Amino acid sequence: MLDALLAEARLRWGLDPAGGLAVVAAERLVAVPLEPSLPLVILPAARLLAGGPGTDAAPSTAPTPLPGRHGPRGADPLEVLRRLYPADHAVGRFGRPDATTVGELGDEDLGSALYLAGLEPVADAASPWGMPWISDRLRAPDGCPWDREQTHQSLRNHLLEEAYEVYDALADGATPELAGELGDLLLQIVLHAQLAAEAGVFDLTDVWQALATKIVRRHPHVFGEAEARTASDVNRQWERIKQGERAAAALADETGQARPKSALDGISRSLPALAASQEMQERAANLGYDWPSIEGVLDKVREEVGELVEAEDDDHRAEELGDLLFVLVNVGRKTGIEVEGALRSANDKFRRRFRHVELAAAAQGTALRDMTFEQLDALWDAAKAHERREASA
Repeated sequence: MLDALLAEARLRWGLDPAGGLAVVAAERLVAVPLEPSLPLVILPAARLLAGGPGTDAAPSTAPTPLPGRHGPRGADPLEVLRRLYPADHAVGRFGRPDATTVGELGDEDLGSALYLAGLEPVADAASPWGMPWISDRLRAPDGCPWDREQTHQSLRNHLLEEAYEVYDALADGATPELAGELGDLLLQIVLHAQLAAEAGVFDLTDVWQALATKIVRRHPHVFGEAEARTASDVNRQWERIKQGERAAAALADETGQARPKSALDGISRSLPALAASQEMQERAANLGYDWPSIEGVLDKVREEVGELVEAEDDDHRAEELGDLLFVLVNVGRKTGIEVEGALRSANDKFRRRFRHVELAAAAQGTALRDMTFEQLDALWDAAKAHERREASA
């Protein structure tokens, strides 16, 4: 049966099987990692099963949607096709002269044999390989002048900017806007992999491989025989595994002696200071270096406040303030609070309330600099009261 279909596809649609071809049961479209740049033959499972040994069988139960395409629309074969192909992409019907399009397909169409030609790379937008092709095209001699000028160094700030925009979007949870921001961040990864590929160092395949291998290695309780019953067990196991990795990748110092990596190696110096502080403390705690209880941390806060008050000069005060902030981060960690997010929320709150103070002063016809502290404090209290009323409304 397949030979006859392939012969028809060669004659009618110019199929060249040597370039690759996917043959998938309609019922399994949701579970197969389709690559739209390849020609696709869709058959009802019953017909595919009749093709002989080695062909797919009709699933006894509904197939599990493919991770990565398993969102709210991932369990519908037609929706999978509509997400991967443009609506006007032609769909040929085997044994029939009439054709249709992806956008016009109905459930009844999946009961017959269908043919979809592969997409041109520029139209392969929903594939993991669409954007890498676009990036390569932009870097070509006749591509985009801006893209051709970029280097790893010139893109560094863009990476940070996109990461912060994702961070901000996460405050609203899963939204369409978050999908766009994640795409912008992924673009930075694609661009850096493209530059590395041009230098002959690595490409996206190496990125995928390194990531997946590391994650599997660090989850032996899922992919191996280890056990981890709680999140704390996982964290401790994670640090033990990373400690072993650091020992295996020991560095050589100036004397040629092996120097094992520190548990704190790999924490970026470009991280915001609060986030870096919390990450360092969490790594140390996972290795057992931690206060037994939060009471000890709070005692340390009081101690650091006293030392800040008693500091003798600006340099000493700056040092003591840093120590105090570091201990306050520990308070957040011990209480399960992400301190970077907590401070950002406090900044947002100050911004809202200060704007309220500015508007209230303007309504009185008074400049802030001309008001007394007591007057400003009263406006601040009014701003807080306004927020409480808004929250309870």
